Amino acid sequence: MTETKILIVEDELLIAKSLSKKLDKLGYTVIDIVSSGEAVLQKLTEIIPDLILMDLAIKGDLDGIETAEQLREIYDIPVIYVTAYADDKTLERAEVTGSYGYIIKPYKDRELHATIKMAINKHKKIRESLAAAQAVSEDKSKYLAIASHDLRAPLAAIQMSAEMLQRSSEKWSEERRQKHFQRIQASVKNMSGLLEDVLTISQAESGKLTFEPGPLDAIAFCRQMIEEFQGVTSDTHTLTFSSQGDTSPVNLDEKLLRPILANLLSNAIKYSSEGGTISLSVICELQQITFRIRDRGIGMPPEYQAKLFQRFERASNVGNIKGTGLGLSIVKQAVDLHGGQITVESQQGSGTTFTVTLPLEP
Repeated sequence: MTETKILIVEDELLIAKSLSKKLDKLGYTVIDIVSSGEAVLQKLTEIIPDLILMDLAIKGDLDGIETAEQLREIYDIPVIYVTAYADDKTLERAEVTGSYGYIIKPYKDRELHATIKMAINKHKKIRESLAAAQAVSEDKSKYLAIASHDLRAPLAAIQMSAEMLQRSSEKWSEERRQKHFQRIQASVKNMSGLLEDVLTISQAESGKLTFEPGPLDAIAFCRQMIEEFQGVTSDTHTLTFSSQGDTSPVNLDEKLLRPILANLLSNAIKYSSEGGTISLSVICELQQITFRIRDRGIGMPPEYQAKLFQRFERASNVGNIKGTGLGLSIVKQAVDLHGGQITVESQQGSGTTFTVTLPLEP
C-alpha cells in the first residue's frame, strides 16, 4: 500500500495520541498532531499531508469547519471531520466545505480505515476528472487557435482574388480569370477541410463519432475522391488510381472513410512539394478491403513515426509547410472505429506509404 500521510487536528492530546496509534496500526503515517486552525496553516507551510483528520471543536479563533474553509481556498487536501456529536446545523456548515466524510468518536478501527480509504479514492478520482477536463479544455483552446490561425490565409486569398476580379477582370484574359477562380476554390476547400477536422475531433471527444456501416461502392467512391483532389492540385502532381478484386459494394461507413482518404491524400500532396505521382490503390478481398496511398515526397524521420498519430504532432522536417497536426489523429480514430489497422512505411527524402486495412462485415 502506498504510504498515506495524515495530519491530526485535535486539541485533546490523549485522544489525539490514541488516534495516532490506531492509524499507525492500520498502516498510515501520522506526520504531526496540532491543536488549532492556526497551527494547521503553519504546518502546511512545512509539509503537505495526503489527508487531514479535523476535529470540529478545536482551540483558537477558528473552529474545524472555518479552518477547512480556508484550506479549501489554498490547498487541495481532503478533510475528514471527527466529532463526538454533530447537530444538523453543524453538518450543513460542514457540507459546504466539501468534506470527504465524518467519523464519530469514539473511533472504531474498521470505520476509521474505511472512511479514510473512501476519502483517498474519492479525492483521486476528482483530481483525475479535473485533469481530464483541463486536458480537454487545453485541446479545445488549441483547436480554436489553430482554426483562427489557419483560416486567415485562405480567407485573405479569397478576399484578394475577389477584389481583383471585381476591379480588373474585364481587362484580363480568360486564363488569368480562371486562375483566380481556382485560387478561391482551393481556399474554400482548405477552409472546409480544416473545419471538418475540428468537427470530427469534437465529435470523437463527445462520443458522437460512431460506426454506422452501410453498402458502399468503394471503387466509385475512391475515383470520386481522386477527381476532387485532382481539381485542386498543381500541374506538377499526378494522381493515379488502381483497384483489384471484387468491385461489388462493401459494408463500410462512408462518413468515416472520407476523412481517412481525404487526410492521407491531402498529406501526400502537401508533403510532395516538388510534385510527382501520388497513387491510391484498393484491394477488395472477401473479408477485408485495403487502401494504399503512396507518395514520393519528403518522407518522415524515424523518431516521428512512433508518435505520428498523436494530436498536434508534426515531423521535424516539414519546414514551412502548413498543417494542424490533427489529420493523422483523425485517420487513426476513424480506422479504429472500423476495427481496422493502419501502417506506414516511410524513408526521409524518399516518400511515404500508408496502408489502411478495414474488415468487411457481412
